[in-house]
Amino acid sequence: MFRLKRPFKKQNNSVIPGFGLSMGITITMLSFIVLIPLFSVFLILTDYSFSEFWKVVTDKQTVAAYRVSLSCSAIAAVINVVFGTLLAWVLTRYKFPLRRVLDGLIELPFALPTAVAGIALTTLYSEDGWIGRLFAKIGIEISYTRIGIVIAMIFIGIPFVVRSIQPVLEKLDPQYEEAASSLGAGHCRIFFKVVFPEILPAALAGFGLAFARAVGEYGSVVFIAGNIPYETQIVPLIIMNKLEQFNYPAATSIALVMVVFAFVLLFFINIIQAQINKAARG
Repeated sequence: MFRLKRPFKKQNNSVIPGFGLSMGITITMLSFIVLIPLFSVFLILTDYSFSEFWKVVTDKQTVAAYRVSLSCSAIAAVINVVFGTLLAWVLTRYKFPLRRVLDGLIELPFALPTAVAGIALTTLYSEDGWIGRLFAKIGIEISYTRIGIVIAMIFIGIPFVVRSIQPVLEKLDPQYEEAASSLGAGHCRIFFKVVFPEILPAALAGFGLAFARAVGEYGSVVFIAGNIPYETQIVPLIIMNKLEQFNYPAATSIALVMVVFAFVLLFFINIIQAQINKAARG
């Protein structure tokens, strides 16, 4: 009689624990850090009627703050995508002195306290500042205007774009560009036909992250904004004002609107990314 051998059991050489334990730890940490705090927003509003909620989130001053925050964030995110792509290209395709220093400075807005950044930007771009006085001579005010808000949002958002695009450019084989050049394609055609389709999903991810960060930014924007109602007042400032008045339901209502907007924005960006990746594979 022949004895059947037991099938070979593949050993699990994973460095981290098994799937069940890893998933359990992940869900637990995600719940305590993200899900439970977000769910508490809804709990605060349980005793708040819909009419009261709608009155707070549609207040004229609040709506004007929505307009300021969203418009300035969108402009800053677009500028960040353009210049962030250019900066990522320079860091990945060229060798020059102090390149590593410049690469490290990209992450400075992550480490720098936002209040310090706001004070520094306000000092530089005020009418008496080093940069602001140059524009003041030609009648352009930066501090306490929407221009200053956009500049502050560019400062805190550009690392997201650079760090999203840079790894894609590093992995992109230059041979494709060389092949296109040998076929007679110009620099612009090579970029938009060869390079741009590859970095587009990363650019969209950077845009979404920079936009979401700018919408919720407070410390670096509040000083340079000037907080003029209906002109330069941002949504986080209104939320802080409600909290200082101990009006927690009103502050939570406005915060909920911003959370929903950020979620919808990131959701649609992920859908667009998936469609682009699917089209590229197909």
